[in-house]
Amino acid sequence: QVQLVESGGGLVQAGGSLRLSCAASGRTLSSYGMGWFRQAPGKEREFVAAITWTGGSTYYADSVKGRFTISRDNAKNTVFLQMNSLKPEGTAVYYCAAVRPGKTVRVGGSYDYWGQGTQVTVSS
Repeated sequence: QVQLVESGGGLVQAGGSLRLSCAASGRTLSSYGMGWFRQAPGKEREFVAAITWTGGSTYYADSVKGRFTISRDNAKNTVFLQMNSLKPEGTAVYYCAAVRPGKTVRVGGSYDYWGQGTQVTVSS
């Protein structure tokens, strides 16, 4: 089994930055891609960003492209989401998840493991 634990959420003003982390433990996630999703109150969960095992490919939702950066440190079993120029509409619970290679990374149903989420609140 795999456990994913997110951290780094909090309250930030619009235009500010936060860096989320997701630490994995349990069985190895070798070859797994990692993704970030978010869910705002009353809304559907949406894809934010994803990265392949090697880090050679990254994917972003149009709404965050150019402002968010996903990265990973496989030696530390950790994936990061650097969020800059945050907007109030970015207020949500952010989840990290692990996906096997070859699956569609933009679809939540593709992912095998999920964290519990971390709250990000962006004030205007």
